[in-house]
Amino acid sequence: MLTYDFTGHTAFVTGASAGMGAATARAFAEAGAAVALVDINQAAAEQVAAQLREQGHRVLAIQADVTDEEQVAAAVRQTVDAFGSLDLAFNNAGIMRAPIDTADESAAAFDQVTAVNLRGVWASMKHQLAQMRTQGSGAIVNCSSLGGLVGGVGRASYHAAKHGVLGLTKSAALEYAPLGIRVNAICPGTIDTPMVERMIAGGELDLGDALAAIPMARLGSAEEIAASVLWLSSSAASYVTGVALPVDGAYTAQ
Repeated sequence: MLTYDFTGHTAFVTGASAGMGAATARAFAEAGAAVALVDINQAAAEQVAAQLREQGHRVLAIQADVTDEEQVAAAVRQTVDAFGSLDLAFNNAGIMRAPIDTADESAAAFDQVTAVNLRGVWASMKHQLAQMRTQGSGAIVNCSSLGGLVGGVGRASYHAAKHGVLGLTKSAALEYAPLGIRVNAICPGTIDTPMVERMIAGGELDLGDALAAIPMARLGSAEEIAASVLWLSSSAASYVTGVALPVDGAYTAQ
């Protein structure tokens, strides 16, 4: 992975207790940033934070449910109170339910998926931008998905939410570009994370079929997602805003 220097900056990562979120929080910390690890699972976030503290990093574990805007706002305030600023954000918290025919999905299931995957990104970005606006600087990366670029059988609500994340990203990028605040999105493909492991174990995803659909013929790693987030957050991407970056082994290039 390329190295970056985020010394003096504060990063805010949601869904930070495992997978892509934990890998990105770790990468930000190793690059010198103070990091708020935000997750609904306080114990799991604290476990990651403890490992990073042992390595000498400045980190804070914060419990927050991104579907509750007040909890998100409080997490942002707690981060700024602890570290003095909020400069970088990776809005990663998300869920995926088992595939279901669109005609059979309940409104409750649709609301649950969109509450986390879309409204949660909106709430996080809203309060991050309010802080960044007062600072006059900042960079946000939202986690969409290859599902934000294509459709998917049995996953209409998930893909709708991930498409929505791109609309939020592009609109906010236009609003805040004059202030020097950048907003981008990544669109991960099938990544080797605990969530994907559960899907494979539960029969929701056939590993052979998944690999056959990826031109690079392998799953991505959480560290590869972290690398893309850090690049978009860094001065190396200073003229990049409003993009939806596929990180998917060429899946969406087909």
